[in-house]
Amino acid sequence: MSIAETISHELPFLRRYARALSGSQESGDSYVVATIEAITEDPSTFRQDLPPRVALYRVFMKIWDSVVVNQRFDTDQDGPEGRATRTLQSITPRPRQALLLTALEGFSSGDAATALDVDVDELHTLVDEASKEIASQVKTRVLIIEDEPLIAAELKELVTTVGHEVTTIARTRDQAVAAADKDKPGLVLADIQLADGSSGIDAVNDILQSFAIPVIFITSYPDRLLTGRRPEPTFLITKPYEDDTVKAVMGQALFFSTAAEPNQGKAA
Repeated sequence: MSIAETISHELPFLRRYARALSGSQESGDSYVVATIEAITEDPSTFRQDLPPRVALYRVFMKIWDSVVVNQRFDTDQDGPEGRATRTLQSITPRPRQALLLTALEGFSSGDAATALDVDVDELHTLVDEASKEIASQVKTRVLIIEDEPLIAAELKELVTTVGHEVTTIARTRDQAVAAADKDKPGLVLADIQLADGSSGIDAVNDILQSFAIPVIFITSYPDRLLTGRRPEPTFLITKPYEDDTVKAVMGQALFFSTAAEPNQGKAA
């Protein structure tokens, strides 16, 4: 089996990770393209002695850490990417990489350490550092768009335990748009399929017509929204999810948002 065939089914998830790490679909997907190009140009960079997913993410980390590549993808200092680049000063890249690898991508400590080219003890230190930084950095008002009462209740409890406030739980597109217009939340957690057959994606698109807000989509089929061929979510969580995944992605989404406020004394 060729390297291309080996990594093809991992690419949607690498896109998810890259988008979450960079704060945008365009920038994240560019890093993924650069990773594929690097492997194509020098197949030896893809270590055959490692599990394919670990080997792929390890190459991606080398690309992410490349000064030349970062300058190539983060040159718009006045736009969203510029703001994201400046925001990187408030929390170092390595801790965020480690946290998202373990919490979002589900890497074991050993695999995450290998991907980052650190030992396991350092990996644990990085994860702890990122968790503390995120917990102390942001709080906001959250709109939950979810038609399943149990999941909505679980999300509300999780959101409040990390210091955020839930403004509304909306079950339909119309309810979500009305709630966003009324409450002006700083973050949206959105399911894809809603109670009346309407779409959470359509609800979010309606909301974004009025004002900019970070959005995290929650879906059972993330690969359908990670093709890299059309406008797609930057932040995406797979059902069923772990609490730590939601916490990490909320922190990362708010990391790039100007709507977040300092969180005084809250801990995850």
